[in-house]
Amino acid sequence: MSGTTTRRPGLVLAVILVTQLMVILDGTVVNIAMPKIQQALDFSPSSLSWVQNAYALAFGGLLLLGARAGDLLGRRRVFITGVSIFTLASLLGGLAPNAELLLSARVLQGVGGAIAAPAALTLMMLTYREGPERMKALGYYSLVSSGGGSVGLVLGGMLTDWASWRWGLFINVPIGIGLVIAARRVLTETPRETGRFDIAGALTSTLGITSVVYGFIRVADVGWTAAEALISFGAGALLLVAFVLIERRVSHPIVPLRLFRSASRSASYVTMLLVIGTMFGMFFFLTQYLQGVLEFSPLAAGLAFLPMTGLLFASSRVVPKLLNRIDGSRFMLAGALLITTGTIWLTQLDANSTYLANVVGPLLVFGLGAGMLFIPLVGRAIANVAPEDSGAASGLLNVVQQVGGALGLGILVTLFGTASRNSTGTTPRAVLTDGVHAAFIGALVYAALSLTMIVISVKPWTWLRRSESQAEGDPLAVDSEAKALVEAEGTSGVVGIHS
Repeated sequence: MSGTTTRRPGLVLAVILVTQLMVILDGTVVNIAMPKIQQALDFSPSSLSWVQNAYALAFGGLLLLGARAGDLLGRRRVFITGVSIFTLASLLGGLAPNAELLLSARVLQGVGGAIAAPAALTLMMLTYREGPERMKALGYYSLVSSGGGSVGLVLGGMLTDWASWRWGLFINVPIGIGLVIAARRVLTETPRETGRFDIAGALTSTLGITSVVYGFIRVADVGWTAAEALISFGAGALLLVAFVLIERRVSHPIVPLRLFRSASRSASYVTMLLVIGTMFGMFFFLTQYLQGVLEFSPLAAGLAFLPMTGLLFASSRVVPKLLNRIDGSRFMLAGALLITTGTIWLTQLDANSTYLANVVGPLLVFGLGAGMLFIPLVGRAIANVAPEDSGAASGLLNVVQQVGGALGLGILVTLFGTASRNSTGTTPRAVLTDGVHAAFIGALVYAALSLTMIVISVKPWTWLRRSESQAEGDPLAVDSEAKALVEAEGTSGVVGIHS
């Protein structure tokens, strides 16, 4: 409790929840506005993905460094700095006259989010004592994380339809200013710890992943044999090798490599990367399809996703309560099967499909599958972690989500661009349909790989030899407070794919 206010915990919680809502809203608002952004700033179909990836890579790559900054510099100071950067970046993005400045603003938004987000959740944990009050606060955090995405979809459609896509970014400015003023009055500084920043690790990992993603996106425009793409892949590989070597030698690594000694945890990270890649692609390309092929307005496209987000929200409320009675691995397997089924369904979309007959079904299947999968998957990823590594394990899970989404989208954009170039369609609508179909085929491969990883890690054939109750020592047999934290992390991760 040291270093945080206890006199006004409700105000502290309000500041943190509004911050989380702002970040969630920003992601979904921008996602729905993508076609309008493409038209306004003359993005190519492949380069448009950088509006999402610029944010995701900066946020994911610097998230652990942001958490470390809170430890060393004081979480109140770091939180205010992060929100201020995010707010300024939102203003610059809304004013951006060209694609380059918008992407720069999105990178800056990612930096601000990476600085503010870890400090916010830690401040909340420090403000509320262990027990019912903390459980209640975590429940509110989870509610905002999972429900905020749906609000952002509708709000983004309204702003884009009735005003401009720029207002999807401008809306953060008054919210951010209000948060900075409130944080200065409500939050109390936490004590500083001693230690060092692993700046070299943060830079090599972020630049390495960015280089690989850039290579995939350039392939969509220039082909696999272009020197630009090959150089990008080579530089990315070298930087990632350097990152591993740095993490093995520094005293305070940004990613403790010992976290990967657990086969179950490593499998959970890989599965999360694959699943998020699938869902990033689904959101990105289905948005293009709804507005470019079915000719939905931005508002109608936002409303079109509500069946999925609503079912995701509902299932994420129910699953934690059932984990006391049902093995979490069963939820993981069922969820992965549903996500794969939904992706197969999406591959059947064509120029003659309709929303009610061909889109609602896979959205519902996706929502139910994601709600069943993410919470137990998060539980396995952070189970049995040593206390000194708990923050790194949780932070690394968020990094995997952001990087997995950016990498997955980069690969799917490559398939989209190649199919679009080779399309025999005679209209832009037909070319877009061919490209989206290829992207969904790629997403199906991702979904199938994630299902395979889960089958290998949970070994469903062993269930015949187990009792119906959870086996002793199961990683998901955690206490109620840990489950609340799993729920908060899990639902925020699901909604975070919109970013």
